[in-house]
Amino acid sequence: MPHASTTTLSVNCPQCGKKVIWKAANAYRPFCSKRCQLIDLGAWADESHRIAGESAMDEADLDTLLAQADRDAPLN
Repeated sequence: MPHASTTTLSVNCPQCGKKVIWKAANAYRPFCSKRCQLIDLGAWADESHRIAGESAMDEADLDTLLAQADRDAPLN
């Protein structure tokens, strides 16, 4: 009968770099602790972390584009 693998996967905490055992029982994975998890969340909230790409349009930009489209639309 085959036996389960005894290999343990560990990763580095993305916040502090500490080794973390990757297992379902770790409620904070991939972080090592709630503290590191909250520090990371705070960085996203204050926009220190960003996903690369073009910035999103705000409402003023959208209003400008809609006004331009209205001016460019052919009259029937």
